Amino acid sequence: MRSHDAADCCADAVTGLAEAVLSEIADLLDQFAASGAQSSIDLSGLPMTDADREKLAQRLGRGEVQATLDVAGQTDVWETQYAGVWWVRHFGGNGQVISEEIAITHVPAILLTHREDARAAAERLRKACEVLEATTAADQSSAERDSIHA
Repeated sequence: MRSHDAADCCADAVTGLAEAVLSEIADLLDQFAASGAQSSIDLSGLPMTDADREKLAQRLGRGEVQATLDVAGQTDVWETQYAGVWWVRHFGGNGQVISEEIAITHVPAILLTHREDARAAAERLRKACEVLEATTAADQSSAERDSIHA
């Protein structure tokens, strides 16, 4: 959960934590590029001020990919201007940020399709195709009958 504790009293103060997190991200991105090792930094547990978060967000910028999910609350995900560095922000029912992380990965896990979801989707799609085929066949039979009687 997003906890400011010490940061609450001085939300506008810049503590230098953004630079430390940025340096850690650079190290983790090097490791990811070299070995494929995925990692994340939980921003929620850090005593970052609002000014620190804003500074980090400015330094990382935004890339070309973003997504909003609505599963057990809203989640916003966006790739930063650095390939492989993603910002993942989860909101509670009241619209407050409840967790936030920087993920160093190809694609954050929350965006991946789970195998069971894919199986269920394939079954629904197959049934939709069967309904479409049956409807198309019925429409063709009706059109043929109409042309015979005309």
